[in-house]
Amino acid sequence: MRLSAIHTYPVKGCRRRDHDVACVEPWGLAGDRRWMIVGDDGVGVTQRETTRLVALDAAPHDGGLLLRAEGHADLDVPEPAGGEPVAVRTFRNRKVPVPALPGGPAADAWVSGFLGRAARLVWLARPTRHIPSGDREHDTGEQVSFADAYPLLLATTASLDALNGWLAEAGEEPVPMARFRPNLVLEGAPAWAEDDWVGRPLRVGGVRFRAAGPCDRCVVTTTDQETGVRGKEPLRTLGRYRNVRQKLPFGLHLVPTATGSVTVGDELTVEG
Repeated sequence: MRLSAIHTYPVKGCRRRDHDVACVEPWGLAGDRRWMIVGDDGVGVTQRETTRLVALDAAPHDGGLLLRAEGHADLDVPEPAGGEPVAVRTFRNRKVPVPALPGGPAADAWVSGFLGRAARLVWLARPTRHIPSGDREHDTGEQVSFADAYPLLLATTASLDALNGWLAEAGEEPVPMARFRPNLVLEGAPAWAEDDWVGRPLRVGGVRFRAAGPCDRCVVTTTDQETGVRGKEPLRTLGRYRNVRQKLPFGLHLVPTATGSVTVGDELTVEG
């Protein structure tokens, strides 16, 4: 079993970045979801609300972030060096506010123009808890970025192949892995093998992780990550074949238990 792809999403909900190698930090891959667009209510804007985010290409660099989108001039946003933190929330129903640093007036104007409504860009200078204690089966404490729940998401090519087989039987088009927005993609494992890894330690190359639990999928998976067009699949088919206690799992949440780096081609070993 080996890694076949590595991805990050610098701005929560934006286009992915592909990597041959990535550093693993306590809260996930370096540069992954440390930025977030928020509405004037301080709540994060995601693809659940607007598929427009698929067109946002955000490229991190030392000391900042380059924002790009068709029809908009590129904007280089310096990483905030200070200023008064603003309280934001990743979701409306999250009760734990997160102190984030504002990206500045130019960044706010750019993301507002991109979305067509008032918005701000914020940076998570210090990863911190934004989910109440007890809301996750395996609490990561403050080890999380602006990710929904856990530091990393792993998905397997065999499970995608199995899902696409069900879609074909139903006369539906296959979906690419991009629909599931994983950080790590694994090849060489049997379909749904990851179901049996929950709670167990894993090692990818020289970095160890804890398998924290399956990822319950949402409407984002029905969004074409190139065009933003939204349909009904693959959620409808997952509901037919993968309904587990009213949840639709695809992929496995991971929590780093060590730091280091992972590289495409690294072997994954299930330990314990």
